[in-house]
Amino acid sequence: MESRLIVFKDKQIRRTLHNNEWWFVVEDVVLALIDSKDPKQYIQRMKRRDQELAEGWVQIVHTLSIGTLGGAQRMLCANTEGIFRIIQSIPSPKAEPFKRWLAKVGYERVQEIEDPELATQRARELYRAKGYSEAWIEKRMRGIAVRAELTEEWKTRGVRGEPEYAILTSEISKAAFGMTPSEYKQFKGLQRENLRDHMTDLELIFSMLGEAATTEIARKRDARGFRENKTAAHKGGRIAGEAREKLESETGAEIISPENYLIEPESRKRLK
Repeated sequence: MESRLIVFKDKQIRRTLHNNEWWFVVEDVVLALIDSKDPKQYIQRMKRRDQELAEGWVQIVHTLSIGTLGGAQRMLCANTEGIFRIIQSIPSPKAEPFKRWLAKVGYERVQEIEDPELATQRARELYRAKGYSEAWIEKRMRGIAVRAELTEEWKTRGVRGEPEYAILTSEISKAAFGMTPSEYKQFKGLQRENLRDHMTDLELIFSMLGEAATTEIARKRDARGFRENKTAAHKGGRIAGEAREKLESETGAEIISPENYLIEPESRKRLK
């Protein structure tokens, strides 16, 4: 899951990507639409007032992990459809612009499903806004494409989604960098952030090499099921690992870096 903070008017709304759609923190949405500063109590009163909403609450609202300053927390979230239903129970003039905003979010997602290139364009714009250089963005976008090709290959070869994808990804990472993704994030001082958004150019390149090699090996060996694809993942990762070690030997410099871009944008560090 990937968490992001957005702003509606002057209110901060946390959201997370779950099952390929945005889920919004219910308390944040309610707080943006009411005058009270206690959204928890308001939600309880709202459920007592709207019996139909109360009866369908467990279908509408799920508890998901949300990144906060104090670390990840489990919070009540609803998708666009669920948030619309909750807003119907909030008699507030503030709700109308929020409905329009949610409709825009939903419409953009539909556009991206129909035309994936739009999602790519918006991702580029987001990285530029965060201060990444064009050279880094090109590598990051290429890495996303390589990753998508790999997961599609796994899907056709009988790998059953998560958590198997995560296990195979960990196998590639261990062979390429000597660390699992979670260990790599800890090494870089990251928490909920996306690891690859904090990789250097060379780290991205060797990540791509490991995944591209894994895809090619799986195809050539016609790997089937989780076990055979795990073997392919290790071999693909090892190809990247050996290339990384060879470059480190030639340059005398470590490729694996604790550097991340939480404090200073990548483009500014590049100038240094």
